Amino acid sequence: MTELPLTIAIEIPDDDAAVDRLHERTFGPGRFARTAFRIREQVGHERALSFTARVGTMLVGSLRLTKVKIGATPALLLGPLSVEPPFQSVGIGGRLMEVALEAARAAGHRLVVLVGDEPYYSKFGFRRVPQGRVTLPGPVDPARLLVAELSEGAFDGVSGMVGA
Repeated sequence: MTELPLTIAIEIPDDDAAVDRLHERTFGPGRFARTAFRIREQVGHERALSFTARVGTMLVGSLRLTKVKIGATPALLLGPLSVEPPFQSVGIGGRLMEVALEAARAAGHRLVVLVGDEPYYSKFGFRRVPQGRVTLPGPVDPARLLVAELSEGAFDGVSGMVGA
């Protein structure tokens, strides 16, 4: 973990503009076409489960969780997770992941799904969804569709379309 004076806090409405600019810098205009973005666009993120990272007063990272369903099963959609490029690879994303997943678990959520890189997210308990078991309403590389159980057995028998 970094020795930076890092502060993790629940995202507040005053953070919205800075988080939007962070997403623009880290993901570019193509972010609007991504399937996960289209789902998140239908329903706002869960403010109490979304976090910012700051070094001093500078916003350097953000992670949002959005309530969704997989078929009829309640779940959370994680993302985007973004960190300012000069601050990447020093543990800020990992710290945001730990805080957000613990907050989700403490709030009684049992399941989190995301589209991302398995080698990175597997450190936080995510694993690849068996192909065809869960779908999204648009194109997604099946190797990047991941799920984490926040309580043992939460993914047992779950299948269907992810939606808001």
